[in-house]
Amino acid sequence: MMLRDRAALITGAGQGLGAAIAARFVAEGASVMLCARGAARLEAVAAALRRHCRPGQQVLTGVADLTQPPQVDALVAAALAAFPQLDILVNNAGIAGPIGPLEETDWLAWVAAVNVNLLGTVYACRALLPQLKRRGGGRIINLSGGGATSPMPRLTAYAASKAAVVRFTESLALELAGSGITVNAIAPGALATTMTEEMLAAGPERAGAGFHARMQAVHQGAGTPLERGAALAAFLASAEGDGISGRLISAAWDPWPRLRQHLQALRETDIYTLRRIVPADRGQDWGEP
Repeated sequence: MMLRDRAALITGAGQGLGAAIAARFVAEGASVMLCARGAARLEAVAAALRRHCRPGQQVLTGVADLTQPPQVDALVAAALAAFPQLDILVNNAGIAGPIGPLEETDWLAWVAAVNVNLLGTVYACRALLPQLKRRGGGRIINLSGGGATSPMPRLTAYAASKAAVVRFTESLALELAGSGITVNAIAPGALATTMTEEMLAAGPERAGAGFHARMQAVHQGAGTPLERGAALAAFLASAEGDGISGRLISAAWDPWPRLRQHLQALRETDIYTLRRIVPADRGQDWGEP
């Protein structure tokens, strides 16, 4: 019950990882406002979660398109009206965007992916920050992914927007240093979700043979369980996440349950951040400019 008497706003909660995070938060004692663009799926997730609520817990829903600032403003206002104690924001909403060589992709679809993945995340943070500052603390958790740390040819909109989410996370964390508000990004691992199905449907010609084969393996059970990312989100949202900010943490590969043992090193180093690699990092001496 690490989130007892807490409240969270979770975007992209109508399916997949967002629904798994919502389930974990409810299991840990939190009340939640679930957001997605589709009302039917959202209500189905909410109905299932309500059966597990304890006295005092609530599961509410809000339909919103995160690329539309007025809808986000209305969503945040409704969440705050329902939960004056709201202090957790999980920016999970995201789309794959167009798949294929850049010059062959639909430009408006490329821009739409950046709008959802990056600008939707940024604006949700912007809308809730005044409340978190008034409370004197809070948790912002942004979902990134492999696109942030490795090139993803034929998925350039996804890769570029997710990398931008991480640098935004790092920058906002420094901006909010000393405020009691932590900002972190999660790389949840390769997940078997509808996004994976989209990549499979694109076929090896558009997605690339190697990437398509990898997605087939994920779809057949080789991916990271949704619950692993959900557990990391709960960890960062709880008191266990105190002092951890400005980091990209992998649910699958990093020893995050033990991060509190390494807080000093996190504060003093660039571990779990995006950085440029120079020759000296690889044992090379290329001389001075």
